[in-house]
Amino acid sequence: MIHIVLHEPEIPMNTGNIARTCACTGAKLHLIRPLGFDISEKAVRRAGLDYWQYLDLSVYDSTEEFFAVHGDGNLWLATTKAPRGYASADFRTQDVTLMFGKETAGLPEYLREKYRDRCIRIPMLGPVRSLNLANSVAILCYEALRQQGFPGLLSKGSAE
Repeated sequence: MIHIVLHEPEIPMNTGNIARTCACTGAKLHLIRPLGFDISEKAVRRAGLDYWQYLDLSVYDSTEEFFAVHGDGNLWLATTKAPRGYASADFRTQDVTLMFGKETAGLPEYLREKYRDRCIRIPMLGPVRSLNLANSVAILCYEALRQQGFPGLLSKGSAE
């Protein structure tokens, strides 16, 4: 399974798009508080997120709580400050955890330092700061799924 972890996400539209990617791929979404938006049933319904019921979602009060529950096995941190690109990462194991930071600040320095050998980046031109968070999640999620052979996903569309 692919685990997508958003550390203190701030923008509801990004998290909504990421939730849709997770629902389409079977990835589990983990949100670490504080969140910059409301994910109550009423708020989700008002936002028209009709795929939310297909989402496997867990919410944690802190990074420490997330690690206490899941550990840090096969953890990869996506950051523009990474020493290497994602193409060097091996996502072929059954469970892969991809962690992303908040939109305005990325992942905290203490995590980047602790897991320096697990930090990866998406290559891009130098003067551009970063990709949109939802796009970054989609790129790395699908790369992990590609390396795993797209387990359980439909390989072709319907003829209807």
